[in-house]
Amino acid sequence: MSHQHSVYHHQPDIITPSRESRVAKPAKTRIGTWFRRLAMLAVVATVVGLIVYAILPKPVGVDLGTVERGSLRVTVDEDGHTRIKEQYVVSAPLSGRLLRIGLDVGDEVVAGETPIARIEPTDPELLDPRAQAQSEARVKAAEARLKQAATQLERAKASMDFAESELARIRNLRERGAATPSQVDEEEMKFRTTTEDFRASKFAEEIAQFELQLEQAALLRTQGATDSSNDHETDASSGNNGQFVIMAPISGRVLKLEQESATIVTPGTQLMQLGDPRDLEVVVDVLSRDAVRIEPGDKAELDQWGGDTPLRATVRLVEPSGFTKISALGVEEQRVNVILDLDDAPEDRSTLGDNFRVEAHIIVWEEPTVLKVSNSGLFRHEGAWSVFRINNEHARLQPIELGHQNSLESEVLSGLEEGNLIVLHPSDQVTDGVEVFER
Repeated sequence: MSHQHSVYHHQPDIITPSRESRVAKPAKTRIGTWFRRLAMLAVVATVVGLIVYAILPKPVGVDLGTVERGSLRVTVDEDGHTRIKEQYVVSAPLSGRLLRIGLDVGDEVVAGETPIARIEPTDPELLDPRAQAQSEARVKAAEARLKQAATQLERAKASMDFAESELARIRNLRERGAATPSQVDEEEMKFRTTTEDFRASKFAEEIAQFELQLEQAALLRTQGATDSSNDHETDASSGNNGQFVIMAPISGRVLKLEQESATIVTPGTQLMQLGDPRDLEVVVDVLSRDAVRIEPGDKAELDQWGGDTPLRATVRLVEPSGFTKISALGVEEQRVNVILDLDDAPEDRSTLGDNFRVEAHIIVWEEPTVLKVSNSGLFRHEGAWSVFRINNEHARLQPIELGHQNSLESEVLSGLEEGNLIVLHPSDQVTDGVEVFER
């Protein structure tokens, strides 16, 4: 009899979680997983955003300027100095002992009235035949200078009269519309120039007359003449004790004393310089390349002379010969003197004297209304002048054509319009198409 054995497999107890535990545990897990994923995505997005922000071009802060219409003036700016137009150097007409001069620099003198120097005679020299011959030669030279000065005076007067008539004719034509303003200005300048020439020639003639009288008086003293016919002329230049008195040849002031103490002088020894400080002109040395742009009649302004307002001046002469001057940097420069006449009355510049420094701005071109742009926005690009023009908050490279320029502004002939905004002082960050904002 077979026995069947039942096999009983013992299985461990399986604890089955409840429904609540089966649902709760997976929910927490999913929340934690999504939280971690979101955190990682946020970190990644932040990093990517920072990278993109660093890579993307950012707006550049710039200074802006406006293209506008207004006056534009082109000037030649240089330092200059004042000088008295007519200076006279008083010299000893004969040998003798010069007494101490009692005048000081700045003292006023009146022509023919103020004694400026006294010379005591030394008889052996005054009666010396050679001294007499020299005095006679100086008299003849003075007579020749007087004749030459008189001829130049007549020529200058004729030129002035002709210029005056031409100016009146041009003004009449201008009133009828048959002449241009530039023609009137040209004739006015010619009249002004010839008037100055006439004044200078008249001054030279007066000086030549005075020198002749002085040499004639010296000759009389040398000859020891006592002719009664010459008493008046001799007394005019003689003082007490036979002193030879030199009177002031012009009215003005003492500019410089060459001899002040008592000393022995010979003919031609310089004693002092005289001049009228109210009769000033200005000398400005400019570069030769600038001098070719300056013409007689051009206007100028003078500042830094010590007054509150600039002085007005007019170019009278551009000297035809230049000279070499070493600049402060040690560079040789060819320069030319330009002579200016002061237009303001002497009363408005009474403190201005001889050899005073001024800053001159000679106007070589001027227009009241032009399209202009600041020079701080200009730069060279591919051989042409260009600017960065603002278009929809972006900088756009804009080639332009320029006309006249000064140190601050330039005339715009093409490429820009009134009211356009441009970038001033563009840096390396400003390129074509870059976004900008005004700082």
